Amino acid sequence: MTMIKNPKRHLILPGVQNLRDLGGYPTADGKLTRWRRVLRGDGLHRITPEGLDALGGEGLTSVIDLRSTVELEEEPNPYRGHPDVLFHHQPVYDDLAPTMQRIRAGDHDDPLVPFYLTALIERGEAVRAVLMRIAMAPKGAVLFHCTAGKDRTGIIAALLLGTAGVERETILADYALTGEFIAALVEELLERTRQSGGDAEAHARFLACAPPTMAAMLDHIERRHGSIKGYLKDIGLEPGDIALIRDRMLLEKE
Repeated sequence: MTMIKNPKRHLILPGVQNLRDLGGYPTADGKLTRWRRVLRGDGLHRITPEGLDALGGEGLTSVIDLRSTVELEEEPNPYRGHPDVLFHHQPVYDDLAPTMQRIRAGDHDDPLVPFYLTALIERGEAVRAVLMRIAMAPKGAVLFHCTAGKDRTGIIAALLLGTAGVERETILADYALTGEFIAALVEELLERTRQSGGDAEAHARFLACAPPTMAAMLDHIERRHGSIKGYLKDIGLEPGDIALIRDRMLLEKE
């Protein structure tokens, strides 16, 4: 748990709740993922100028927004048009609404599992594009994020950690860590649902981040593709691309 709870992991900045570093995780071959190279986060629309300055001080050079176009329009990203940070809008889903409606209409013990599998199966091209943006990011830190930093961000984080050789239990622990940081955001989202007359109990199921959810996604990858590396190959990444991702996560390139 020490590696999970490392004080360097959670970047506590005004306006964000779930901004974390993927560094400091051991790999199966005895290496460690590098600090301040790859960051995962929640929505940045509330970050303060002080928070932006702090991220600059941490070496941030690139931001990848995984949200839909509608989400970006409703809650603009402060890095869009930023003079010093490269910004990419790379949605994992073109539009969340049809996907969520289809999943809600189905019968699933854990509705997040089909949500994640939809990304893997139907949005492989988008996942590939995100991973290549991360692999090709300039020197410094690259930050990818969605709204809560849980689902779309969690999928990408799991693929990155697995590609680097981080073991399954650590990937699950990193995924579950989100629950410690987004309690206030979850309550805000549930209150919006209550105020609009929606089903807060059903919504709450989509706001969980229990390890079995991510385990089910990893199980699917293993059954269908043999490994995370196999999945990456199947969505079009070449061996050299996969090596670039590992280099981003593990090797000194400064």
